[in-house]
Amino acid sequence: MTPEQQLEILKRGAAQITSEAELLSKLREGRPLNVKLGVDPTAADIHLGFTVALQKLRQFQDLGHQAILIIGDFTAMIGDPSGRSKTRPQLSREEVLSNAATFREQAFKILDPERTRTVFNSEWLGAMSFADVIRLNSRATLQQMLQREDFRNRVDRNEAVRLHEIQYPLIQGWDSVQVRADVEIGGTDQLFNILVGRDLQKEEGLPQQVVFLMPLLEGLDGVQKMSKSLGNYIGVSEDPGTMFGKVMSISDTLMARYYLLLLGEEVPEGHPMDAKKQLARRIVERYHDAQAAEAALDDFNTRFSKKDLAQAELPEVAIAPGTDLVSAVVTAYQEAFGIPRSRGDARRLVEQGSVQWEGQKETNPKATPAFAPGGILKLDKTRAVRLR
Repeated sequence: MTPEQQLEILKRGAAQITSEAELLSKLREGRPLNVKLGVDPTAADIHLGFTVALQKLRQFQDLGHQAILIIGDFTAMIGDPSGRSKTRPQLSREEVLSNAATFREQAFKILDPERTRTVFNSEWLGAMSFADVIRLNSRATLQQMLQREDFRNRVDRNEAVRLHEIQYPLIQGWDSVQVRADVEIGGTDQLFNILVGRDLQKEEGLPQQVVFLMPLLEGLDGVQKMSKSLGNYIGVSEDPGTMFGKVMSISDTLMARYYLLLLGEEVPEGHPMDAKKQLARRIVERYHDAQAAEAALDDFNTRFSKKDLAQAELPEVAIAPGTDLVSAVVTAYQEAFGIPRSRGDARRLVEQGSVQWEGQKETNPKATPAFAPGGILKLDKTRAVRLR
């Protein structure tokens, strides 16, 4: 694949690249680029919002580049102030290492572990002397740090900005120097920190990294960014049914964003409900497996198609109590839709799980359900009748 073709693929879904010309130039060097993504393991589980950056990193991997996953075991004990209106609580090293173990397990559901270099930034940050820290601080000014909107807003509101928080952009930037990053991926709230990394690389005589920003994924409400604290998240470790149901709850407009940012694709043509089910199934399959995804889809169809059918206008047929299921199916097709079905046809529909009585699958052709007026007999994916 040519550098130009790689760039077209990589640009898809990106919010900002500083700059495309620099990235293309690096791609033209014909070598694997060092693509950095830094994560602070401040919680045990991650949600789909964070996987947007992981997915882009995997895309770089698939194009032959080197993924560098920096586990911020040192920086997590400081707390990234990006986008925060108040100081993050500081974590113990034990908490950070416990979270890091879970994070890596979840991250490798997306990344190829064989093509991922995983490093902990305590390897170099923990070895720095106080004199080293002072020298690093001399690279920046207070005025530079206060250009950050989140810091500036807190100062304007007369709220505390603690000195250890001001250290954070410098420390994250120093990570880029240590791993010789060619590209750093982050959310749009990471622009300032990644630019600091570029400045530090320049001062060290290194080529500057490309800033590669991904959008912040909206949560289930479609308004605010996905966040556990806001309760609008989909966790990657949630059970298949919960995960499937949460995806199905998003709006059709938000679905297009999820397709682009989580799968790197456009919404397929067809009915929006079918597209959303496909999205939910693929997300569940990614974090669980194909069998769990199919089971979640079947469960959703069973539960929610029953609700939809209860409110729908359906053709009515008379089926006497005590009628066997196969006879009922034959009668319903003929009287409601004018479709002749043999008993053999009806038996096959029952055995393959197409027939439902009151939302429950019936797979025994010899069954005699408790047919009653008002009940709903579903014959296949598109046809159902109400008993009179």
